[in-house]
Amino acid sequence: MKAATFAELGRIELQDHPKPSIIKPTDAVVRILKTTICGTDLHILGGDVPETPPGSILGHEGIGIVEEVGSAVNNFKVGDKVIVSCITSCNVCHYCKRSLPSHCETGGWILGHLIPGTQAEYVHIPHADGSLYHAPKTVEDDALVMLSDIFPTSFEIGVQSSDVKPGDTVCIIGAGPIGLAALLTAQFYSPAKIIMIDLSQSRLDAALKFGATHTICSSDIDEIKAKINDITNGYGVDIAMECVGYPATFDVAQKIVSIGGHIANLGVHGKPVSFELQDLWIKNITLNTGLVNANTTEMLLNVIKSGKIDATQLVTHHFKLSEIEKAYDVFKNAEANKSLKVIIENDISPV
Repeated sequence: MKAATFAELGRIELQDHPKPSIIKPTDAVVRILKTTICGTDLHILGGDVPETPPGSILGHEGIGIVEEVGSAVNNFKVGDKVIVSCITSCNVCHYCKRSLPSHCETGGWILGHLIPGTQAEYVHIPHADGSLYHAPKTVEDDALVMLSDIFPTSFEIGVQSSDVKPGDTVCIIGAGPIGLAALLTAQFYSPAKIIMIDLSQSRLDAALKFGATHTICSSDIDEIKAKINDITNGYGVDIAMECVGYPATFDVAQKIVSIGGHIANLGVHGKPVSFELQDLWIKNITLNTGLVNANTTEMLLNVIKSGKIDATQLVTHHFKLSEIEKAYDVFKNAEANKSLKVIIENDISPV
């Protein structure tokens, strides 16, 4: 089969790989219909995730058709249309029983990280019963793909963990797909102000359409602090969500958070950051980090089914799997291409 392969630092290539097969009775093989690219994939290509070596098949999001199931799979059968979760869950280990499937002892975030991922014709899914979701016919394919990762991640690690409340002032640093999904899901709780910070004016324009009340297009920390102080009467923000994964963006979060506020780190960090504990220890702040558990996927699916959120508005481009290198180029150069999420359709495998 053909698959998007981490060829070398900074370069993706469509290469030939063996078609996956059932290894354990709890496995499934899924023929991918549509997948997408995550900012985490760019971090992998940049060398920020050393556990993923060159030669790996990338991707941890997508929808598809079950091609084969192991003898112990109970909830899915050949021909079922499914959402592939970015988190593989055995449902029985120490961490799964503690509601932390992101750290499943034989799963967690392994697709496109430690095992071959979804940017391929076919993908092998361990622990199929805990790692797949039935895809309803009433929801568009593009919206279903958004439930693999970005909506659960933004909601669980950003919104839930920081305890967004009615009337809060929320600042989201990074108006990429994760930041915009956090913007959409934060509105479940009616914050009074949602401030978006980014260097891409096109992404900030999208944020205003999605419900942001203020935008800041700057990387200058003094300018950002001055504007935040103006918006908040000098108090700072109740919640700062870091959605990029760089030392400079984490620094913004810690410098604008209010006394008693929350910092939610959603970004994938490959380098150390300066944590200014000498200033923060006295401010009664809460800092949360984490990997998505994807235990809100069903709930978010119900929200999308109800029409409360249109997840397709995050999709700006469509490509074929045979065009994967072009898709990466467009996604990587977001400002020039005004790109958010790109959908990649499997045009190689027969239906």
